[in-house]
Amino acid sequence: MQARIRLTFWGGALSRGAWCLAIALATWPGASAVAQVAPSATEVARYTGLHAAAHKGDLPQLKKLLTSGTDLNARDPFGRTAIHIASFARQREVIRLLAQAGADLHLLENDRYDAVTIAAVADDEATLRVLLALGASARLTTSRYDGTALIAAAHLGHDGVVKQLIAGKAPLDHVNNLHWTAMIEAVVLGDGGPRHQEVLRALLAAGANTQLADREGNTPLALARTRNYAAMVRMLEQVGAK
Repeated sequence: MQARIRLTFWGGALSRGAWCLAIALATWPGASAVAQVAPSATEVARYTGLHAAAHKGDLPQLKKLLTSGTDLNARDPFGRTAIHIASFARQREVIRLLAQAGADLHLLENDRYDAVTIAAVADDEATLRVLLALGASARLTTSRYDGTALIAAAHLGHDGVVKQLIAGKAPLDHVNNLHWTAMIEAVVLGDGGPRHQEVLRALLAAGANTQLADREGNTPLALARTRNYAAMVRMLEQVGAK
């Protein structure tokens, strides 16, 4: 499954530079690939060995390969390891076997996504739970935006994922190269609805910094007010945000 970027913008809410970037992301023909690139059907058909077994969830074949000295971290042309492939395909038993055999859970593919961020963007709480239990990190800097899995999940309103990542010690106040934190993205790129509200609630409960602003000096509260996100405004005002 290929994740898609979901963006919502208001004319006065972003600076001119950020607005242009946002429009470019929303309208560029390859915009969905900026978020993540799952293996295409053509790529999958070409897979052999470890990658094929990981995608199919072929545990008997996988076990044979694991005892044959195969490279556990071999990459496909897009830089995806079997761990990445299994994460995209939600093959959790494959992930367990690979991790137990010594596969690296922290490698980034060509667009700089790790398995944790793949699961986070897919709103795949079950796979994320397995990865974190096996020792995968919620703290990596990932993506072309120098972000984190938490920022990606907050942007998309994946509230259950956000709570898992917070419990996994994800950096609450990481600032990406757009100068946005998870809290800012929950407002700027969210829809103000129940799931994004729950994301904000979780970030506030965890102690995320409400005073970190975007490049133009707009705090999460100011951004929520601009968008008339009344519930978010109330939550931020209740914790003394400015």
